Amino acid sequence: MIYIASDHGGFDLKERIIDFLKQNGYEVEDKGAFVFDSTDDYSDFTISALKELEEDPNGKAILLCRNGVGVSILANKFKDVRAALSWNKVHARTSRNDDNSNVLALPADFISEKDAFDIVETWLNTPFSNTERHIRRLGKIGNLEETARYE
Repeated sequence: MIYIASDHGGFDLKERIIDFLKQNGYEVEDKGAFVFDSTDDYSDFTISALKELEEDPNGKAILLCRNGVGVSILANKFKDVRAALSWNKVHARTSRNDDNSNVLALPADFISEKDAFDIVETWLNTPFSNTERHIRRLGKIGNLEETARYE
């Protein structure tokens, strides 16, 4: 399952990405925004998508806001989330190959619709390399998640 969410800044592009994904046979669950509201907050929809991802370890999420930074920061607060803010397909490919990203953050104001489709398609179709150095690095992140104290 692919969970997708955006605020008003990414709303139009999110709707087009959903159509693109469905046309290409992907199962998609829209977590909002469901209507354009210039006063909404990305956190409300991002959290909803990430809570779904917590229950679906094989799932992925795509999050959009104007610059992609806010949704990326928020996503990476969740355990076992590896969110990557990508703006081209080469970067998206490396985020999956090297870092096994499971969340794609997109900067709606900085990419075209065609670029968004290329980025999403590349990201979804790139496997994790499973090389020893990448596994080791991700293990260190996992260890930090287990021992970090937020007080």
